[in-house]
Amino acid sequence: MKPDFLTDVAIALAAEADSERAPAMRAYMRDQFDFMGVGTPQRRATCRTLLKGLRGETLLEHARALWELPQREYQYVALDLLAMHWKELDIEDIPALMELVQDKSWWDTVDSLAGIIGDVLRHRHDYMDDALKHRNFWMRRIALLHQLGWRGKTDQQRLFDYSLALAHEKEFFIQKAIGWALRDYARHAPNEVRLFTHKQKERLAPLSFREANKHLNA
Repeated sequence: MKPDFLTDVAIALAAEADSERAPAMRAYMRDQFDFMGVGTPQRRATCRTLLKGLRGETLLEHARALWELPQREYQYVALDLLAMHWKELDIEDIPALMELVQDKSWWDTVDSLAGIIGDVLRHRHDYMDDALKHRNFWMRRIALLHQLGWRGKTDQQRLFDYSLALAHEKEFFIQKAIGWALRDYARHAPNEVRLFTHKQKERLAPLSFREANKHLNA
């Protein structure tokens, strides 16, 4: 751990904190997390230099330390750090990222981690079959979303198989993720997604079907 790193981040965030914004930010996250009242542009601008200087094997150590702090902005700084330096991470770091998925979980951190994990996987699928079967539905959401943005590199059969494997679930965040993953791939393969969703319409939740076809029906 870089000496005084957490202190430097705390000072930087405190300088941008707006206590009048904090209640609305808490409410937006259903009062699950405490907030200092620092907006995304201000957070990224004030912490960029601090994060840019970090390197290599200490990245996950710094991210975990930030994750342990109470205000939600610290988890966002950790995500900024990992997104900035994802090229320095490797497949062996996926389990540590998966630990973050399961801690202080909500869509804001989980979806950001899905993107980071997808980048680190570099069009591979290590750990995703296990994530699909995990008891924690946020882990299952990661399995569904890890191919976002892959376009022609997407494993189409895996995407369709994963979607059907979880199609029975009632959890909103799973149904939404199925639709989101399919809609994203539809930008590359609209005919394939249209055919799949209409063929499997009785198995897919209405929410998943609508989300997948949102732009296809336009």
